[in-house]
Amino acid sequence: MRSIGTLTRADLAESINRRVGLSRADSLEMVESILTHMCGALADGQNVKISGFGTFLLRDKAERVGRNPKTGIEVPITPRRVLSFRASQMLKDRIGEA
Repeated sequence: MRSIGTLTRADLAESINRRVGLSRADSLEMVESILTHMCGALADGQNVKISGFGTFLLRDKAERVGRNPKTGIEVPITPRRVLSFRASQMLKDRIGEA
């Protein structure tokens, strides 16, 4: 895997291929299956927790009034659902070591 840049689905599949010994196609299918399952859970309104890594949290934001910073005019911001990520303490500790 690359130390600098973006970790891709192909990188994850390659890692599974090397560590577990699954074929590249099976490894990629496994990555896709996991991501599909996570997306489905989030779409259904569930939070996703991966122990030792972190939690993907859904939060509903209410309608509120915002302000255009350029003109100062108030505009309504529609209610929406937002996704955030909260890293586990284990991940925070590992990142702090780097």
